[in-house]
Amino acid sequence: MHPDQPTIDQLSIKLISGKQAWHYRIVPGAQHNGHLAFHIDESRYRPDLPDELELLTGKKVILHPQPAAMVQQLLEKYYPSDRLDSRQLNDYYTGDADSFLNNLISEARNLKSSDIHIEIYEEKCRVRIRIDGVLVQRYLLEKKQYPSLINKIKIVSNLDIAEKRLPQDGRIYFEHEGRKFDIRVSVLPTLHGEKVVLRLLSNDATDIDIHTLGFSPVDLGNYLEGLKKKQGIILISGPTGSGKTTTLYATLKLLNTETRNILTIEDPIEYTLEGINQVQVKESIGLTFASTLRNFLRQDPNIIMLGEIRDTDTAHMAIRMALTGHLVLSTIHTNSAWGTISRLADMGVAPFLLADTLETTVAQRLVRLLCPACKIEKPFDSALLPSRTRTYRPVPSHFVPGGCPECYNTGYKGRKAVYEVIPLDAELAEQIKARNSVVDEILTRKGIRTLAENAFQLFEQGLTSLEEIYSLLLN
Repeated sequence: MHPDQPTIDQLSIKLISGKQAWHYRIVPGAQHNGHLAFHIDESRYRPDLPDELELLTGKKVILHPQPAAMVQQLLEKYYPSDRLDSRQLNDYYTGDADSFLNNLISEARNLKSSDIHIEIYEEKCRVRIRIDGVLVQRYLLEKKQYPSLINKIKIVSNLDIAEKRLPQDGRIYFEHEGRKFDIRVSVLPTLHGEKVVLRLLSNDATDIDIHTLGFSPVDLGNYLEGLKKKQGIILISGPTGSGKTTTLYATLKLLNTETRNILTIEDPIEYTLEGINQVQVKESIGLTFASTLRNFLRQDPNIIMLGEIRDTDTAHMAIRMALTGHLVLSTIHTNSAWGTISRLADMGVAPFLLADTLETTVAQRLVRLLCPACKIEKPFDSALLPSRTRTYRPVPSHFVPGGCPECYNTGYKGRKAVYEVIPLDAELAEQIKARNSVVDEILTRKGIRTLAENAFQLFEQGLTSLEEIYSLLLN
C-alpha cells in the first residue's frame, strides 16, 4: 500500500544530499523505530536498493514506490537547486551579463525553445525556458546579480534602463551559428522587480516539411486537394501555441514557386522564407491587418497569408479577396474545424459568402511525445478515460512519463501536431447556408476523422500519454 498523501520529514531532508536525492529519485519520509522511509519513483525501484541506501544513510531503509510525477514534484520542492542534469553544465548565473545572456540564448536556440523567462521573487531569482510547451528551470541567480542582467537585456533591446515602473517592449537581433533571428523582449514590473520574457522568433522555415507535421494520409490528401484551388479561403484553427503558424509556413513553402506572387501580413513574423513577401504589422503607425490587406490588392498577388483573422474588418477583407480570385490562408481561434463557421458568422460574415469562399477548414493541437528513453508501460484501465468519451478501440496497455536527463526529467521529448481536416463540398456548403452547427453524422459518413480520434491513435501507438490527450477526448 502506497501512502495517498506522502508525508515528508523535514529533519530527514538533510540526511541525504540533493545530488543523491536526484540520482536515486528519492525523498525522505518519516523515521520510525530507527527505520527511515523514502518515497521513490516507482520506475527506479529495485529489490537491492534498500541495502545500498542503508550503507549511505547508516539507517534501516523502507521504500515506498510512488508515481514518477509525484516524486518529481517533491524533488523540485525540497531539492530545487541540486537538480541533476547531464546536459546542464552550470546551474548558476556567473555574474558576467554579456557571456551569460549570449550563452542562454544560444542554449535556448539549440533546445528549440520558444521562450526564456527571467524572474525575481522575494528570496530567489530564476531562469526558465519553455521546451515542448512546458517551462523548465535552468538557472538560479543571486538577487544582487539580477539588476545587471536586466540592464544588459534592456541595453541590447534599446529599452530605457531608468524606467522600472512601466512595462516595456523591445527587440534583439541575434546571430547564432551563422543564422540571424529576432528576439521579442517584454519587460513587466512585478512585486519584487522586473520580469523579462524573451520570445525567439524568425526561425528559418527551410527545414519545415508538411509531410512530417503530423497529418494522417487521409487528412493530408484532403488538405493538399484544397491547396490546388486557385481561389478561396483555407483556415487553420486552434489555441495560441498549437502550431498553426508552422502549418501555414509549411503550406507556403509547398506553394512557393516562381510563377506565384505570395504576400503575408503577420504579427509578429515568426519564420522567414526566401521568395515570400512578408509584412510586419505596426499598429502604432497605422499599419494594421485591414489597411495592409487593402494595399495587397494593388500588388497583384496570387496567394495571401493573413496571420490571424481577429476582427470583423479583417474577416470581411479576407472574404473579399477570396471572391476576387485569390487564395487566402489564415488562422482563427476556435475549438474545432467546423467551429470556424459559427466564429466567422459571429463576426458578421453572411453564411452564403462563407459557403461560396471557404474551401478547407482545419483544427489542430500540439501533443507532447513521450521520451522513448524513460517511458513506462502499464496495464490500461478504461475507467481512466473521460466519462463523456468512448474508447475507440480496446487498449491492453499504455505508457506513462518517467523522467531522465534526456528529457530534463519531464518524461516528454518533442511534439507532434494532431489535425482535423474538413474539405468543404456542395453538401457541407448547404449546411453552412442553413446555419446548421451540428454536422457530426455527415462528417462521419464522409470518413472525416476528428481531433479526438487522431489523438487517440497516437495514444494507442504508445507515442503519447493519456494526460496529454485527455482534454481532446472531451471535445
